[in-house]
Amino acid sequence: MPSYEGKTEAPDFPDGLDWLNTDRPLALAELRGKVVLLHFWTPSSVNCVHVLSDLKRLQRKYPAELVVVGVHSPRFAAEQDTANLRQAVLRHEIEHPVVNDHDLRLGSSYAVRAWPTLFVLDPRGKVLGYDSGNGAYDVFDGVIAGVIETFSAHGLLDSTPLQFALERAGVPDTPLCFPGKVLADEASGTLFVSDSNHHRIVVASLDGAVWYVIGSGAPGLDDGGFAEATLQRPQGLALDGQILYVADTGNHAVRRVDLASQHVTTIAGTGERARDARVTGYGTFLALDSPRDVLVNRGHLYLAMAGADRLCRMDLETGEITPHAGSGRKARIDGPMLRGALAQPSSLATDGRSLYFVDSDTSSVRVADLTPRGRLGTIVGRAFSEFGDRDGVGSKVRLQYPLGIAYHDGVLYVADTYNNKIKRITPQTKEATTFLGTGEGWLRDGVLPLFDGPCGVSVAGGRLYIADTNNHAIRVADLETKAVSTLELHGLEAARALGGAEPAAG
Repeated sequence: MPSYEGKTEAPDFPDGLDWLNTDRPLALAELRGKVVLLHFWTPSSVNCVHVLSDLKRLQRKYPAELVVVGVHSPRFAAEQDTANLRQAVLRHEIEHPVVNDHDLRLGSSYAVRAWPTLFVLDPRGKVLGYDSGNGAYDVFDGVIAGVIETFSAHGLLDSTPLQFALERAGVPDTPLCFPGKVLADEASGTLFVSDSNHHRIVVASLDGAVWYVIGSGAPGLDDGGFAEATLQRPQGLALDGQILYVADTGNHAVRRVDLASQHVTTIAGTGERARDARVTGYGTFLALDSPRDVLVNRGHLYLAMAGADRLCRMDLETGEITPHAGSGRKARIDGPMLRGALAQPSSLATDGRSLYFVDSDTSSVRVADLTPRGRLGTIVGRAFSEFGDRDGVGSKVRLQYPLGIAYHDGVLYVADTYNNKIKRITPQTKEATTFLGTGEGWLRDGVLPLFDGPCGVSVAGGRLYIADTNNHAIRVADLETKAVSTLELHGLEAARALGGAEPAAG
């Protein structure tokens, strides 16, 4: 029979670290009698984020006996900042204590080499075992149950529930909540906003008069009319006439929104995250892995599959999905399309000839042909460990975890997310310059604007629309003067109440 008693004393939390979701630093001594699950993670890792839902399932199943502690292990410089970590805790709706292991001392004491890694500690504070990768629920459910049974029989289990002071307490409601992407369409005068943490799409005029919302606001994967349909943390958007395509990231799905009939349909993904590297199949029969953006071109829908480290291509007539770029290996490798490598592609743009995208994990901007027999290249950026904030040309440029890109008039506009900036990049010369922002994370309008974690950009009518994610706002920049204002959305509550049946009054 397996043993559910650990043998090695678990290293304690070092002094002097910042804690979130608790009003005091924790020590392992005060968690005696509990099963403790340590989650070594970082928010820029798709796999780390995937594990969060498993942790919530385990917490719900063992609310009195289990304590989960997130040990934040930053990869990027911006992630060392506790203020930025707090935004990630709120954005991912984390409900357990999180300690900011900013210098990786705790990770080193546990010899962590991969993220996510989870350690289970028995009620005496001894290490029972660990696992790296996804699927935490299946790995740890039986182990936790065995530990509870063993230590309960010895009278060493404390079943008194612990209460923690969550960061979300006292946080005011905002009209938008961590908007991830934005799409501005000049021809129709329409603005589409992925109101990601409200699980809906807001549809408005370019000056902010809200017409309707898509989605009930409850997380889920239900097709139907705008008021009944549900989404989960939607991100990228693509418009083709009266059809809006949505990267429904939290559902690992792609949704088709008929704006004329006001109906939402799932066209790709099973609703479950893909558990293997297979990316060939048909529509809703093929599991996807965190699609973050979509782009439509000549009867095909391109998918930025962040979790699979690939670009995929869907034939909109047949529903067939095939790999378009990337071998599935996580790296920055140029060359033939399916032999090259990507690392968390997160946003797409095109000039009609080439496909541009941000490769977030390598802090780079890449380019691929629109046909799968072409080549994959790099415009700016270099490798995983070579990030920062440096203007320049080609491989000398440094970005920090960019998440948004738009093409307009020969120029790429990039949301350089962790640098709180918008960069301007010319594909032909590979020159990158800071267009907006100083690097400071805040909200300020005018000609010296400030942003906080911008994730999406789109151009229409001589203006750049920016999803300023951590500021819960849409910002608008004049491309000539660079003056920035915060867009006020008029009639959002009325549109929500109408359920999308009629445009709301501005």
